[in-house]
This record gives sequence, C-alpha cells and structure tokens, in this order.
Amino acid sequence: MKKAYLAISYSNRSLFDREIESLKSFFKQNELELFVFLDEYHFNTDQEKEMMQTAFDEIDHSDFLIAELTTKSIGVGIEIGYAYAKAKPIIYIRKQNAEYSTTAFGSSDFSIEYQTESDLIDKIERVVNQLGIV
Repeated sequence: MKKAYLAISYSNRSLFDREIESLKSFFKQNELELFVFLDEYHFNTDQEKEMMQTAFDEIDHSDFLIAELTTKSIGVGIEIGYAYAKAKPIIYIRKQNAEYSTTAFGSSDFSIEYQTESDLIDKIERVVNQLGIV
C-alpha cells in the first residue's frame, strides 16, 4: 500500500480535522495510507532528537509527502527539506488566501490552493493521478 506522510503544524493540527478526515477517507477508498505524524506519536519537550529521527524514518518509509502550510511552520519546512533531499514527491497545500511560502513552493512538485474539503479532495485526486499513485 502506498503511503503519504502528512506534515502539518502541531499548533494548527486541530484546525484541520475536517480536511484530514476527508483526506483519510479519500486515501482509504483508493487503497492508500495517509500517515499523520502528530496523530501517531507524542514526545516530551526533552525528546527533540528522537522526535526528528522518528519523523525522518517515517518519511523514509513514505512514498510522498503532503505539506499543509496554511500557516507557516518551521517543523513542516524541515520535513519538506528532508523529503526533498530523499527525492520524495512533495505536495504543498494551503487554504485559499493563506500566506504563500516561496521555499515550500520552490521545493514542491505540486502546489494546491483549496477552498473547501471537497475542493482539496478534487485537487489531490488529480495530483495523485499525475504521480501515477491512483
């Protein structure tokens, strides 16, 4: 089963519940896995190295990375950089009218600006088709 790693800001995770649930549903219907690091792992503040090594290991075991950057995030930027260095396809997503990240866009293979969950799913479907994943 193909696996997508979703990189998303810790402080904004709860703001994107509907989008993440829509993505999970779409991926499941298409026999893909959406891996949300923040939902699977919890680290203490003194476990920074373990956290990042675990994130890098999970990216290594993923087929591509989706970076949700409606709000800029240093951590997501690091995950993008790591995925880029590992030649993983990167999909940069953000809500319409959110601040644009030149570094995320410059490192990504695809960029999606969306309005609603259904708009996001329509656009993700086109991208995964282009990647030959679905």
